[in-house]
Amino acid sequence: MRKVIISLAPVKAGTPIDKVKLAEDVAKCVEAGAGMCHLHCRKPDGSLTPDITDFVATFEEILARTDVVVQASTGGVSDMTIEERCNPLDYWRVESSSLNGGTTNLGDSVYVNTFADIDYCAKASYDRGIIPEVEVFDIGMIYNIERSKKETAYRTPVFYNLVFGHKGGMQPDITCLQAFRSAVPADAKWGVTHFGRDNWEFLAAAIAMGASVVRIGFEDSPYLAPGKDAEYNYEVVERLVQLIRAMGLEPATPQETREIMGTLPRVKK
Repeated sequence: MRKVIISLAPVKAGTPIDKVKLAEDVAKCVEAGAGMCHLHCRKPDGSLTPDITDFVATFEEILARTDVVVQASTGGVSDMTIEERCNPLDYWRVESSSLNGGTTNLGDSVYVNTFADIDYCAKASYDRGIIPEVEVFDIGMIYNIERSKKETAYRTPVFYNLVFGHKGGMQPDITCLQAFRSAVPADAKWGVTHFGRDNWEFLAAAIAMGASVVRIGFEDSPYLAPGKDAEYNYEVVERLVQLIRAMGLEPATPQETREIMGTLPRVKK
C-alpha cells in the first residue's frame, strides 16, 4: 500500500513558543499520523535567530515524547547570512533540512536565495549526512537545482516541496499544480505545501497525482472546516489522515518516512 508522508510545520511565524505545550501537541500529531516535524530556529518570542539553543531545546522536548523525523528549516525572511541560516544543521539529531531553490517575492518581502546560497546549503546538508527537501516557489527553481547538481553531488531521489499560496508565488489551483508537477524530474519525489490553505481539495488533488509528502500545520494554515480553525495541530493532522485513508492510502510512520526519504542514522558527536 502506498504511504504518504505527513510533514508537520506546527509554528506560525512570529508567534510565541511554549516548548512543552508544543512538544505535547507534536506528540499527538505523530500519534495521529505525522512522520516528520519541520521547525525554524526561533527564540521563545517567535522571532528568527541564528542561535540554535532554543531550537535544540524544543526538539529535545519533542523527542522525549515521540519519535519523529527532525527537519530543520534553513529559511525564513530575515537579515541572516546563509551561514547563520544553516546553523541548525549542526544539531546532531537533524535528519532532513529545507533547501530553498531560489529568490522570490514572499508576501511583501523579497526572499533572497542566490545560486551561492543554494550551493552552500546543499553542501552543508550533505556534508552532515542530512537529506535536503528542496522548497520551490516557482518552476524555475527546479532548474536552479539542476544547475546546483553540477556543484554538489545530490543524492537520488531529490525531494521537492512545491509551495503554493504565497503572495508573489504559484497559486493553489489545479492548472498550476499540473504545470509544477510536470517540471519535476522523473527520478525525483515531490510533495506540496499550501500556504494560507482554506480548503482540502488542493491537497486531495496533489495526493491523487502522486505526492509523496504533504505538509500541514499552523505555519501554513489552521483551517479545519468551513468557518472553523483548529485549536491544536493534531486536529489538522487527524483531518488529513482521514483524507488519506479515504483515498485507500496510509500515512507513513516516522520509520517509514526515514525509509522513503533514505535518511541516515544520526550519531551524537
